[in-house]
Amino acid sequence: MVKTVTAAVIMIGDEILSGRTQDSNLKTLAGFLAPLGVEVREARVIPDVHATIVATVQTLRKAHDYVFTTGGIGPTHDDITADAVAAAFNRPISVRADARAILETYYAGRDTDLNESRLRMARIPEGATLIANPVSGAPGFQIGNVFVMAGVPSIMRAMLEDVGHRIEGGAIVYQHTVRGKGLREGEIAVPLGALAKARPELNFGSYPWMRPAGKKDHDFGVNLVVRGRDPDLLAAAIDALVEIVSTQGAKPEIDPKD
Repeated sequence: MVKTVTAAVIMIGDEILSGRTQDSNLKTLAGFLAPLGVEVREARVIPDVHATIVATVQTLRKAHDYVFTTGGIGPTHDDITADAVAAAFNRPISVRADARAILETYYAGRDTDLNESRLRMARIPEGATLIANPVSGAPGFQIGNVFVMAGVPSIMRAMLEDVGHRIEGGAIVYQHTVRGKGLREGEIAVPLGALAKARPELNFGSYPWMRPAGKKDHDFGVNLVVRGRDPDLLAAAIDALVEIVSTQGAKPEIDPKD
């Protein structure tokens, strides 16, 4: 039996919804989890609203094996994620001694006071396990199947070092791309659809792209992507995609770097 393990990502922050901040954590998390055999199946961007965070965490933690939240665990008034996650699990939350000790050490090393605002980052729900933060000290935490992470991309990436060993993954989903420069989706839609119908074990996608290449011309084409778990089926699918691209007079590129 093939074991499928899924995850959801909750990106929390008014600044993302307003467009002021562009999220990159989803891409980082998906890329981190895929080799561990975990598929990101759902992602939501939600505001800094207590009830919304509680409801979203409760819904997604039941629907997926793992849930990752990013954002809202800093020292300011709008950092309410820890409180909301605690409420989602019906757990009390308070400043915890081990989290406080981490912050005391971090700020003492920088000759900075651990004031009341910074101490908010040591508030951890009862029963949660800390997630180390090697960048800015303030820990995240895991409670049940929910991982609460920082929103700053560089900090979130660093925190993943203390997450990987906690994940029990399933079958790895591999992905390959066949690029056809100068192709348009309408030219390959019929054969691609037939291939997808003939290979229901695999997932096929078509992703057009276009970027300026000069004043008189444009660089454009289609990336044909296949995802699956069976290496033999994937190899045959790549050959089929190469044929589709070649039949249209384009030169296929397999797994291009850019």
